[in-house]
Amino acid sequence: MTQTSEDVTWLTQEAYTKLKEELAYLSGPAREEVTAKIAAAREEGDLRENGGYHAAKEEQGKQELRIRQLTQLLEKAKVGEAPASADGTVAPGMVVTIAFDGDEDDTMTFLLASREYASADVETYSPQSPLGSGVIGHKVGEEAEYELPNGKKASVTILKAEPYNG
Repeated sequence: MTQTSEDVTWLTQEAYTKLKEELAYLSGPAREEVTAKIAAAREEGDLRENGGYHAAKEEQGKQELRIRQLTQLLEKAKVGEAPASADGTVAPGMVVTIAFDGDEDDTMTFLLASREYASADVETYSPQSPLGSGVIGHKVGEEAEYELPNGKKASVTILKAEPYNG
């Protein structure tokens, strides 16, 4: 299967390394710790009224979910800077400024990237979010439409799209 730009998650080397380390920890030492907690709680007897057992099983479920999320993210990750779009086309890894309903006084600027790429200096929207997927592929000056949580459509105008230099 060929990856499209929406399938790729751009990560800095630092973010990639941090996520690989988290995955290694969760898959190794953390998994062993939670397995030991479950075994110790089993030794206590009746599992129906064993709060420690239920808490450990819940922790295990959350941990396994995070392992799956990290594995999928890292499989699709590209390390480095997202390719810059010379023609002003919105793509992941870009800082995008939009105007709501064509009103240039009602604007918002955000980084189009995964939350692992998020930075403190600019709000981050995922390429898979309704707004993110609505603006990808549109050029500066174009109108883009996306679906709101209530099912209605909203439109925005792309004012600016430039590579993120965070």
